[in-house]
Amino acid sequence: MPEVVAQTERLRLRTWGPGDRDEFSRVTNTPAVMRWLGGVADRATMDAAFDRIDGFQRDFGHTFWIVERREDDALLGFCGLKRVNAPGGEALHGQFEIGWRLREDAWGLGYAKEAAIASLDLAFDRYGAPFVIALTVPGNAASQGLMRRLGMNRRGDLDFIDTRFASPGELNPSIVHRIEAGDWPAARAAALA
Repeated sequence: MPEVVAQTERLRLRTWGPGDRDEFSRVTNTPAVMRWLGGVADRATMDAAFDRIDGFQRDFGHTFWIVERREDDALLGFCGLKRVNAPGGEALHGQFEIGWRLREDAWGLGYAKEAAIASLDLAFDRYGAPFVIALTVPGNAASQGLMRRLGMNRRGDLDFIDTRFASPGELNPSIVHRIEAGDWPAARAAALA
């Protein structure tokens, strides 16, 4: 039975339940959504990703949780916290990482920011993270913009080459943004203003 981890005005963040894998794949494994993530994934790749998501919840008590719209229980995608494990980013391995992936018809409505604020609240208040990072690629301007709106700072000194992707290329380097726990209260207030 899925457990609600957080609720916002419009959203519910919860653990994964039966049927979520298929619905998540249906609404997010599209060319537009996967543009900066290596492209549409086959079933084996998606299953391996889901297994990692389950492992983070089991091992750390947090993961990339399902994001549902409270109004109609629609599965919009995921947002949450995992531990950095990207190949090539070993210097960051084990650190708290925030991430999000929403279906196309949920873009531009503020859902990602709303879910990310709830996730950062959990990171600092429940899980005691000293800082949280976010990863993206140079071309993903939308994610970088959200990272800045959340008060995250670009940390070029932490960038790395993700060995899953050709380098150089449009999916490399992985670029890093970071926010410290002590900076979150002011950044949160600014993000909500």
